[in-house]
Amino acid sequence: MAPKLGIVAGGGELPGLVAAACRAEGRPFHILALSGHADPAVIADAPCDWIRLGEAGTGFERLRQAGVAEVVMIGPVRRPTLSELAPDFRTARFFAKVGLKALGDDGLLRAVVAELEHEGFRVVGVDQVLADCLAPPGPYGRLRPDAQAEADIARGIEVGRGLGALDVGQSVVVQQGIVLGVEAIEGTDRLLDRCDELARDGVGGVLVKLRKTGQDRRIDLPTIGVTTVEGAARAGLRGIAVEAGGTLVLGRDAVAAAADRLGLFVVGLELDS
Repeated sequence: MAPKLGIVAGGGELPGLVAAACRAEGRPFHILALSGHADPAVIADAPCDWIRLGEAGTGFERLRQAGVAEVVMIGPVRRPTLSELAPDFRTARFFAKVGLKALGDDGLLRAVVAELEHEGFRVVGVDQVLADCLAPPGPYGRLRPDAQAEADIARGIEVGRGLGALDVGQSVVVQQGIVLGVEAIEGTDRLLDRCDELARDGVGGVLVKLRKTGQDRRIDLPTIGVTTVEGAARAGLRGIAVEAGGTLVLGRDAVAAAADRLGLFVVGLELDS
């Protein structure tokens, strides 16, 4: 039997999907849910402890008490200020070492992984638990990008790789060769809301989502779902392009159906490493 899995749960539906996958294969698990981020309805009746982000010492102890050997970190977490954290001694020592302001999101998550491993846990990627959610190459619905959309995708890849190298974000919106917006701390949903106000006349743009350059596959893989397709449609976009093998697609059939219903393409891109 696989070792007991600790699910450090942020927001969204991913923690529930991982818990369901563990149940399906008979794998023991325990959730460490982050207050103010994890959704109680998603956690439901799963074995769980709730902690604040600033309670790292308590979190490590709860995982040990639950007999956890491997840990997966999933779900969006808004980066807090130090005053919001109200850190315990263990958390304060961690931030004194790494410097909260000096790190981008990926750098901070790498430091968290290192701390977990220092505490004796093995950190695994969500793709090792939910392999079926990894984006395959090719289109997911009936529609395909045309020449203008292909050009916008190429521009999005170029810009996205630059952003990723700077540890800034994973998403870019491009319309007719013009970059309407890039993702920073606000996340994809708010990026799409912002781009709705910036859209130009003529054919709509595309959302491109890529892993950051050199990103650790165990942490913060880009993710889309039906809500992403709906947000792209509201923003007047023509489609979504994601990195095949490097993006999570939650409910691929539902994503394809939503894309067809709303008149968007969704496509997985095979990219050179």
